[in-house]
Amino acid sequence: MSTHIRIGTRDSELALWQAKVVQEQLEFLGHTTELVPVKSTGDLVLDKPLYELGITGIFTRTLDIAMLNGDIDIAVHSLKDVPTILPKGIVQAAVLKRGNVRDTLVFKKNEEFLSQRNAVIATGSLRRKAQWLNRYPTHTIEDLRGNVNTRLQKLEDNEHWNGAIFAAAGIGRIGLRPENSVNLDWMIPAPAQGAIMITALEANTEVRDICAEINHEETEICTSIERKFLNLLEGGCTAPIGAIAYIKDDIVTLEGVLLSTDGTKRIYVTRYEKVGEHHELAKYCSDYIIERGGKRLMDDIKNSGKKINVYSTKLLTEAQRQLFADGIVTESSDFIKISTNRIKPQVVQKPIKNVIITSKNAVEALVQNFPASKLQFENIYCVGRRTKKLIEQKIGPVKKSARNAKQLADYLVEYIEGTTATYFCSDIRLDELPKFLQENHIEVTEVHAYKTIKDAEKLQDGIEGVMFYSPSTVQSYLSANKAKGIAYCIGETTAKEAKKHFEDVRVAKMPTVESVIELVNAQYAR
Repeated sequence: MSTHIRIGTRDSELALWQAKVVQEQLEFLGHTTELVPVKSTGDLVLDKPLYELGITGIFTRTLDIAMLNGDIDIAVHSLKDVPTILPKGIVQAAVLKRGNVRDTLVFKKNEEFLSQRNAVIATGSLRRKAQWLNRYPTHTIEDLRGNVNTRLQKLEDNEHWNGAIFAAAGIGRIGLRPENSVNLDWMIPAPAQGAIMITALEANTEVRDICAEINHEETEICTSIERKFLNLLEGGCTAPIGAIAYIKDDIVTLEGVLLSTDGTKRIYVTRYEKVGEHHELAKYCSDYIIERGGKRLMDDIKNSGKKINVYSTKLLTEAQRQLFADGIVTESSDFIKISTNRIKPQVVQKPIKNVIITSKNAVEALVQNFPASKLQFENIYCVGRRTKKLIEQKIGPVKKSARNAKQLADYLVEYIEGTTATYFCSDIRLDELPKFLQENHIEVTEVHAYKTIKDAEKLQDGIEGVMFYSPSTVQSYLSANKAKGIAYCIGETTAKEAKKHFEDVRVAKMPTVESVIELVNAQYAR
């Protein structure tokens, strides 16, 4: 039985070419059709890069509305442009056999510029930009928007550009591939690149059954894996994500990549499974990337351009980053670097009665210099719960642990056994513990177990607060920045140093990073 099918399409040359391919296949099955061209937002707005428009489904929304309004029966899309979650009531009805999946470099004169330090490449795709800069970090990327014809003309007219990047399928299908072009086999394409998709109303079972007759199963399997991978990474056209799945000898292989927008960071994964056992392939690969820093990369991309509220002078773990309340934009890096010193063997040749340790860095320095059997300490006094735990794991039992250096000093004045102590510390020691003990007739021998190297970054204007974890981090911060905003401090010793420079200083309830994060959350919950 013949059915009349209205085919919705964008009105660009490539979109019309794709719609006509669908039209021919449906008419071959005996159905009558008509093309209904619709202009999309993505075609109309050409003055900004695609990723700046902030519209999900920029090339599909107009066709979705036309379908829901009953103006068309099916819509034809480049599958890579379709959001991974379709609007309610609209479903994927078919995917045609895939074309060339690769990206293509179209160059002006020759390829010699690839070996040169300075070159200019045009593309409107964040994914292509990031992968190009990862491979050619000294090159410059210029934005390029418009349909295939427009972009080719812009490349020809611009005397400063060396080349531009296109989807091989796009320029090949309409016969516009120039001789001066080469496929970029090293560049991982966009998920579902090169595939043509048909959508229909979920309720229109007659049209869906017809479209199923022209569905290409292998392409459907591969593009579904790629799009699931994209969805699990929470990506879209605003993230530099690439994915390609292919089937050979009954084996499905997936390659995936996530990059920072500037190409400096790249997380790559590949895995294969037998056809029929491939259903967790996308999840395995997305989990692999997330666990290796992908979640942080995605957060950085989402927050790119947003105002940073709070900066941490210690690099935060992914678990710590997740503790911040919604709406708080944070960034972090280590403002101090630690270098272990060589400790003279004679320091520990004889058992030491009293040892003071106020940081995990000192513990690590000791165990790097000596085996645990050489560290014969009768009484170990320390600051911090985590320092205590590390000491007991690697050296021996702790006699007394205090929350901060002041509390420990008060305790030692009252209860230390004897009148001498050895203090393993940094070359930059800002706490007053030794001075206080000596004033109370306790002789302190300082051993510089490690060096503290200041390594501050110059922060952007407008940051409302800074998180500090030691007096050294405060001093390091001030070497490159002015004291502005709120100082969130891990303990009283750190706060004492911060109060010399900051008007608003707040101290965590516990000497942990998590407790400092609670301080920040409390500020923004007001």
